[in-house]
Amino acid sequence: MSIQVKTKDSVYEVYLGENILKSFCSRETDKLSKYDQLVIITDEHVWSLHEEYVRRNFTLPFKLYIVPNGESCKTFESYYQVQSFLLDENCSRNSALLALGGGAVGDLTGFVAATFMRGIPFYQIPTTILAHDSAVGGKTAINHPNGKNMIGAFYQPKEVIYDFHFLKTLPEGEIRSGLAEVIKHSLISDAKWMDEFLNLPNLLAIENKQLLHWIEKGIRVKAHIVELDEKEQSYRKFLNFGHTYGHAIEASVGYGQVTHGEAVMIGMIPALMLSELHGNVEKGYARRVYDLANRLGYNFTHVLHCSFESLSKFMQKDKKSMNGELHFALLQEIGHPFMQKVSVEEIKRCDNQLRQWVKEENK
Repeated sequence: MSIQVKTKDSVYEVYLGENILKSFCSRETDKLSKYDQLVIITDEHVWSLHEEYVRRNFTLPFKLYIVPNGESCKTFESYYQVQSFLLDENCSRNSALLALGGGAVGDLTGFVAATFMRGIPFYQIPTTILAHDSAVGGKTAINHPNGKNMIGAFYQPKEVIYDFHFLKTLPEGEIRSGLAEVIKHSLISDAKWMDEFLNLPNLLAIENKQLLHWIEKGIRVKAHIVELDEKEQSYRKFLNFGHTYGHAIEASVGYGQVTHGEAVMIGMIPALMLSELHGNVEKGYARRVYDLANRLGYNFTHVLHCSFESLSKFMQKDKKSMNGELHFALLQEIGHPFMQKVSVEEIKRCDNQLRQWVKEENK
């Protein structure tokens, strides 16, 4: 199965399926063989789990560079080290990179590809559920201590190979992290789809076939929005639902201390509270989603470890903020997002409400 992504300057396919890495190499042999070097960039954890599968199924010669796990790879130091490796290995404008890993590896690899010799091709081979979102759409970046994804570029991959084989080894925490972005896609696109999540009793109730179907739907939502707005001038901002507060949680707690998906789930609760205030989302919907998130095992105690002052500082540095004003992706109704200017006082009231719920939940 494949989903096409069209932007102003590029058209590429997202391939989905079980054990499709080998077929990718067979299908693209002529194209891949024209590159003077292929470099796989992955992290220690992914390579320890999947080295045998990759070496058996990736049938073309490649060089390998291993970066630290998770968000710790999205630093100036890692970025510099990968660039140095490519130069040391005599890579050229005719080389290509392959990002094998989760969202962090994909973000780093894409930014390296966008800037090495002013831009070389790269391919996304996502290994997590979360990466169903990050691998599609061409956002690439590294972090800065003052904010997440602050240094980056829009740079589309040549292709995305979403081999479901890699998902088999995901621990429960990574499934939970990835599911948050899937739930986000349902909230901004389809109320009936969101109802499927609201009826879940727990994480274990999700069948594998159902999960893969939801991932496909999420990719289609992402692809459609990217086609409408590649550079985040309008519609693409809707994909940041939950991210303004969520990114502030990540930065305040410390990158890698909370998964990106968990932070997004936390961030969606204040966003839903604000949607009840500024949109027509029914009163109490934020609480229903909060209760769902608790049933699925998301950890909201991170909120209690951050002062609102710290969160506010990071939110005001958010890329969507303009002229000192906070711009939030909200919902007019479930499935119908819009952008809204929000005051710090409004966010603080939502933050206080969330803290109260968390304290009550953890008595």
